[in-house]
Amino acid sequence: MSAKLNESEVIASCECCWEREIVPALHDYIRIPNKSPAFDPAWRENGHMDRATSLVEAWCKAQPIPGLTVEVVRLDQRTPVILMEVPGTGDDTVLLYGHLDKQPEMVGWRQGLGPWEPVRDGDRLYGRGGADDGYSSFASLAALRLLHEQGVPHARCVVLIEGCEESGSPDLPAYIGALAGRIGKPSLVVCLDSGCGNYDQLWITTSLRGLVQGTLEVGILREGVHSGVGSGVVPSTFRILRQLLSRIEDERTGRVLVDALHVEIPEERVAQARAAAGVLGPTVVSELPWVQGGRPVADEVAELLLNRTWRPALSVTGADGLPPVAGAGNVLRPFTRAKLSVRIPPRVDPRAAAAALKRVLEADPPYGAEVRFHVTEPSAGWDAPATAPWLEEAVNRASRTYFGRPAMGIGEGGTIPFMAMLGQKFPEAQFLITGVLGPQSNAHGPNEFLHLGMGKKLTCCVASVLADHAARAR
Repeated sequence: MSAKLNESEVIASCECCWEREIVPALHDYIRIPNKSPAFDPAWRENGHMDRATSLVEAWCKAQPIPGLTVEVVRLDQRTPVILMEVPGTGDDTVLLYGHLDKQPEMVGWRQGLGPWEPVRDGDRLYGRGGADDGYSSFASLAALRLLHEQGVPHARCVVLIEGCEESGSPDLPAYIGALAGRIGKPSLVVCLDSGCGNYDQLWITTSLRGLVQGTLEVGILREGVHSGVGSGVVPSTFRILRQLLSRIEDERTGRVLVDALHVEIPEERVAQARAAAGVLGPTVVSELPWVQGGRPVADEVAELLLNRTWRPALSVTGADGLPPVAGAGNVLRPFTRAKLSVRIPPRVDPRAAAAALKRVLEADPPYGAEVRFHVTEPSAGWDAPATAPWLEEAVNRASRTYFGRPAMGIGEGGTIPFMAMLGQKFPEAQFLITGVLGPQSNAHGPNEFLHLGMGKKLTCCVASVLADHAARAR
């Protein structure tokens, strides 16, 4: 077998595969409202998970890759996973990862766009889940297909596609345990569920934040009362909620005030953020959909990158107890409930962070109110191990070949629970964490899109790295 990819043939074949096969499959995938179980408790009855799984399974089984096996594995009462295996040379294993569940619809889609109807506009394919993370199954096998078309060796590859990542991957540990013998011990993990700073080069994720989510509930009355009777006597639950949030966040700066949620940022990551800031410049701010006159919390781009990757941050993502404005009468409400999303830095123990937040929020309730902070399963962040010289050379070679620019490393502010899990299980493995979620792609929000040009070039880069991974062992 050959050991070197022909660049022009790879580009032409990848373009053909994406346009003729992957893009049509993604159109069908986007139309399936396969919300993650946290957002669709009746996912079994609704059948969308099965539809998405069957679509991906059928496409993958049709790929002309010698020795490919595709199996849907189902453990009792859990979301399914798709397990694929492609035999290779040598004793090494590469694990490629993605997911097929989606975030909910979200409001605010532009006219002509929607979460469940694919719309292509040039290199942008709009619709929920195309970029996060429907393309990963197709791109993983497309990369392996490129290698086989040219007879370029690769290690044994296992592709794992899960169904509950957007819910924090609660089912995944059971599958990793049950499938441990079939997965093996990978020396390289490739994850296509992350972001990119721009669409002009390959971006490698070097860290991920963890997540503590919970519902903060404040109650002061058994039922609502006329505000003319109660206000001035009964403290509003909204005011009490504000006081409690001020315990954990400085509302002027956004700094989280709970020490247990902070870590000292490694110098290497500070230097990396500065290098990324030098490449990205003001686009870190300008890519976001600001209102007229809106501005960021700091002026230095490197500080903004560190804020969203290595510092904790609080977001209030939902609320109950507040009637719609049109139906809001003059009533002092009995309770207010808020959904809190607290991003935590890598290296912070998520359970310790959750416990610290609960202590601070529930201690000594103002006015004797009933205060409860109910935490859902917290997720750990992840800090990549030191990059092996061969992998550093491989990603730079791939980026220069298919993008014409060197690869860049950057932390990401989101969470991929699988990475922390794998980092603990396979401490000697190397990680290639990358993705297509770049400027304005807006995963989880309205107007999510997949940048097709980025997806194609990323597929070529994965094939190139897999080839170099196999070559280094010979």
